[in-house]
Amino acid sequence: MSETSTLMHVFPGQGSQKKGMGEGLFEQFPEITAAANKVLGYSVQSLCLEDSDEQLNLTQFTQPALYTVNALTYLKNKQDTKRQPDFMAGHSLGEYNALLAAGVFDFETGLTLVQKRGALMAEAKGGGMAAVLGMDIQQIREVIQNSGSKEVSVANLNAPQQTVLTGSKEGILEIKSAFESAGAKRYIPLNVSGAFHSPFMEPARKEFKTFLKSFTFGSPTIPVISNVEATPYPRDGVAELLAQQITSPVRWVETIQYLKKQSDPAFEEMGPGKVLRGLIRQIS
Repeated sequence: MSETSTLMHVFPGQGSQKKGMGEGLFEQFPEITAAANKVLGYSVQSLCLEDSDEQLNLTQFTQPALYTVNALTYLKNKQDTKRQPDFMAGHSLGEYNALLAAGVFDFETGLTLVQKRGALMAEAKGGGMAAVLGMDIQQIREVIQNSGSKEVSVANLNAPQQTVLTGSKEGILEIKSAFESAGAKRYIPLNVSGAFHSPFMEPARKEFKTFLKSFTFGSPTIPVISNVEATPYPRDGVAELLAQQITSPVRWVETIQYLKKQSDPAFEEMGPGKVLRGLIRQIS
């Protein structure tokens, strides 16, 4: 990456969490860590580093933990490089970190939103998700249409040959054979508690929309590409897009295509793991 590169910071979402994440960061930013503990009512450091109660993979705990570690990763990078990104994006939950870094809200407000979002999404039981590998989005939509299923839709357009489906648990399992006979390389049901980014999340979206009314948001000081629209967040309308995000597909392929159109784009992943780096490589 050169000084003239257009710097993109991308923040990962659920699925990137792992025990030990944030090691060395909590001690470096004691004020943020203490603020997180106060908002959450438990030690985020213990949850991330020890996870003795095996809660880190539960949605209501994953989301606040990952938001905190992503935020600390960004702060450390900012401290070390003294360089601001030119554009930002986050995958699902990660979008909250992009908005935080763009000055739309402060750390505690973002964490309060994420804790509520995680709790509401965890409550929406009975749904499932599955990853389809080796088929493009057009083929996937045809398989869903031909199957006649009204219970399965697209959740995440992650890469040209990697799409995540969402829907009822039965629908996700029943449609598997249709994908296998249509030539999907792999069809992998995911270990999640609900049908995220689907109409099944409508009760969560409604309640979250009401919750968002108690907050005021600033305009992004750095362009943040929205999951819902795959274009930069408008100056206002943050609350509407954050509520919509819960029931809408994550348009990651289009988001990265938008960013790759910029001059000499350079991507840095701000959080644990390298999931997004792998997806970005597959998108042209």
